[in-house]
Amino acid sequence: MKNNSSLTGLAVVCRRVVHIYRAEGGDVVALAGVDLDIAPGERVALVGPSGSGKSTLIALLAGLMRPSAGRVQIGLVDIGRISEAELARLRGTDLGVVLQGARRNLLPYATVLSNVWLAQRRAAHVRPADLEPPERILSLLGLTGLGHRKVQDLPPGAAQRAAIAVGMAASPGLLLVDEPTSQLDRTARDEVLAALEAVNTERGTTIVAVTHDPDVGARLGRAVTIRDGRVGSEGRDGREFAVIAGDGTVQLPPDVLDVLPPGTLLSVEHANGKVTLVTDDHSVSVPVASDAA
Repeated sequence: MKNNSSLTGLAVVCRRVVHIYRAEGGDVVALAGVDLDIAPGERVALVGPSGSGKSTLIALLAGLMRPSAGRVQIGLVDIGRISEAELARLRGTDLGVVLQGARRNLLPYATVLSNVWLAQRRAAHVRPADLEPPERILSLLGLTGLGHRKVQDLPPGAAQRAAIAVGMAASPGLLLVDEPTSQLDRTARDEVLAALEAVNTERGTTIVAVTHDPDVGARLGRAVTIRDGRVGSEGRDGREFAVIAGDGTVQLPPDVLDVLPPGTLLSVEHANGKVTLVTDDHSVSVPVASDAA
């Protein structure tokens, strides 16, 4: 088995990513200039309410859609500039995608082992030497002894882990998972999160998961909040940070907006290693250390 000493994860880079859905009633801007960097081997949760743009972002990372503007790069590949055939090859080898709803990723009347084996067939002619036995993948995900069970007979938590096993079939460098713990009880949720942690620890795989659950974001270690189509904030190691976008804009947390509502005029002063924000009537001063992050 691979370990953290030989990372196989792929980096993710998004620059000024915009995505617009065309509709009869008017265009909908789902993403409005997303800047995001994910290092190889990181575990990241994209957190936010329905309609915030997080599912659109993960669909762009998976190459299921093309950005309307901006750059989405996986490893060394700008996926907005490659052909559909190259995208399909990328998804069959370097990208693992687990759609929301475990059983959408699985053949219900086939066994768990057969599902993993079928997923490996697409990658076998490209890099057969890199493919692991399906039994070893199931062991990594805590599914030992369940390989010959039919998917339709699995409890929800095991079915979700089987879906992750299919996503990991080709040993991808990036695993994208949409709502991996949705509608699971606490025990099943913890088993799924432990499985993702095992994939990351043993394989060095970069993991990006979409979730509504902030506890899942905390468990993965880095939580990126998507709000109104932009990166609003980040949680790292229990601390919350606002994020300065590529165009210099910052989405302030809701509790700060109670003090500094939209339309507030601020002067920005930079002196003695500090950045200070002062309102137009000088009633609020917020010193920010330049090395806070």
